[in-house]
Amino acid sequence: MTSHETACLLNTSDREAHVTITIYYADREPGGPYRVVVPARRTRHVRFNDLDDPEPIPKDTEYASLFESEVPMVVQHTRLD
Repeated sequence: MTSHETACLLNTSDREAHVTITIYYADREPGGPYRVVVPARRTRHVRFNDLDDPEPIPKDTEYASLFESEVPMVVQHTRLD
């Protein structure tokens, strides 16, 4: 099994959430924006390995992520090795 990082997005509001993810690196310009929709009162799990539009996130590269949404969200970042 390949290790991976996942963002668990929780939308408890009554409105659909349009989430933008920007990836920041230590030695290059930011990547993204990656766009994800989370329905009202639902959760969605997004594997960083699956983000490929506009570009894949390079493997074996340190990064940080910024999540922005027009409705309040809870984001839990997990890693599986």
